[in-house]
Amino acid sequence: MNSIQLTTLNNGITIVHRQVQHTEISHLGIMLDIGSRDELDNEQGLAHFWEHLAFKGTQKKNNMQIINRLEVIGGELNAYTTKEKICFHASVLSPYFERALELITDITFNSTFPSKEIEKERSVILEEMSMYYEAPEDAIQDDFDELLFPNHSLGVNILGTNETVNSFKKKDLDAFIARNLDTSRIVISSIGKHSHDKVFRWAEKHVGQIPVKRNQVKRIAPPSMFPSERITKRGLNQSHVALGSQSYAIKHPDRLAFFMLINLLGGPSMNSLLNVSIREKRGLVYSIEANFTSYVDSGFWAIYFGTESNQVNKSIKLIHKEFDKLKDRSLSPAQLLKIKSQLKGQMAMAEESNLNFMLMMAKSLLDREKIETIEEIFEQIDFVSSEQLQRLAQEMLQSEQLSYLIFEP
Repeated sequence: MNSIQLTTLNNGITIVHRQVQHTEISHLGIMLDIGSRDELDNEQGLAHFWEHLAFKGTQKKNNMQIINRLEVIGGELNAYTTKEKICFHASVLSPYFERALELITDITFNSTFPSKEIEKERSVILEEMSMYYEAPEDAIQDDFDELLFPNHSLGVNILGTNETVNSFKKKDLDAFIARNLDTSRIVISSIGKHSHDKVFRWAEKHVGQIPVKRNQVKRIAPPSMFPSERITKRGLNQSHVALGSQSYAIKHPDRLAFFMLINLLGGPSMNSLLNVSIREKRGLVYSIEANFTSYVDSGFWAIYFGTESNQVNKSIKLIHKEFDKLKDRSLSPAQLLKIKSQLKGQMAMAEESNLNFMLMMAKSLLDREKIETIEEIFEQIDFVSSEQLQRLAQEMLQSEQLSYLIFEP
């Protein structure tokens, strides 16, 4: 990837840029290695609260000036919070790159969190929480996190609770940022037609004067889970089911192979094993998906589906039948080649999105201290064997190791 270069400023902030000549759009973002898992118990939801409040006023701009800064030139400004990251990002026509960089720098480092805006945004977030609760396909994923990571910050809903969100004040935001902000754990990532030298000069201009900040944040790894089952009564027309367990961290050597196994089971393709068995052949569900998420020190995999209440047990038995097939016999060379080609195609298409690639570069540098080329990833995929996939199925798809969460009408 000769088109990707990076530099580190004196304050520790890393700048990475991928030059792409054939586009008129620039994507850029500031990603901080801070997330909801870094909150104290009384701070649940505070990282997400910060994400919202950052847009409400800085030392130089009020709320409307922030909103209009990129909108008037057809650009987009956005942000998101995860368990381990906060990211502010923008997409603009290339001539407005520096304008966008100045804005996201301003909202990241100079937000003032006006009291009036805190009260307004509190109501917005409480409404967002109500919307999630009323969407069972979203709510079950959040609740399943709690089942997999009990009494740990990875099991806490990113949005927080009504009690904590209602308690937040400006001093809480200031304290959270002061405790967690570390300039060596910040990456500014961008993709566009501008040269690396020009992007680095702009970054030095707008970010270079930010003071050095160091915090030795220690994230406590979650303990191993004990399988459990929970049935929750909800005002629904059908049952929603989640099942899965803890799994591999980001740097675990089996991570990619296990991702391939989960993709085979219930990835986005219509020919996934579970979609074919449970939807296409028997029509028991509208959709069924399997996913795998890795954190720096842990991870989890899960299967989600909704069905009529009298079909829940049948659907779960069919899922275990697919597990048994993967455990009992290894894939043939033709099957292995097929799933490798499918995964490579999915990854290649995902890389075509410059926005996604920009975000991936930042996350990869924070989590793995490197950016792997797609060719390197393809080589790792090629190295995965049928025997490795069968071993992982035998280790991870054991029924006695799984937790279950069911929303029943």
